[in-house]
Amino acid sequence: MGMSTGSGGARRSRRGRSRRAPMSEINVTPMVDVMLVLLIIFMVAAPMLTVGVPIELPKTQAKALNSEQQPITISVNAQGQVYINETEIAVEEVVPKLEQIAKTGYQERIFVKGDRTADYGTVMQVMGRINAAGFKNIGLVTDQDTKAL
Repeated sequence: MGMSTGSGGARRSRRGRSRRAPMSEINVTPMVDVMLVLLIIFMVAAPMLTVGVPIELPKTQAKALNSEQQPITISVNAQGQVYINETEIAVEEVVPKLEQIAKTGYQERIFVKGDRTADYGTVMQVMGRINAAGFKNIGLVTDQDTKAL
């Protein structure tokens, strides 16, 4: 019932605050929680980052090609709009744009993707212009047919 003046409890300084030794342990659990949340966010968001022209490609039984360099892709969507990679251009501008790219030293294959419902004439017009400009290494892009015989 009296006051004790012994060494029981934490030592107090003059100002009344207790002196404690610095904590030398790190609580890792909150950091792991944050990392797991970030991992889930990136796993969900990564597939959404693939951007391109929405085209429904025809199906074939051909195998996929391997390429080391990013190819030039010319796309024709269902409305007949023409794109180089993801940039929309007029049909008349295809050859000048490709010639500008060729001046930088690009010598790989040029891929042409045509929507399944796109006008065949528009796709052939684009391919004809590319061929007439002197680009001979042209490939058509299709999806693999999963219902092959």
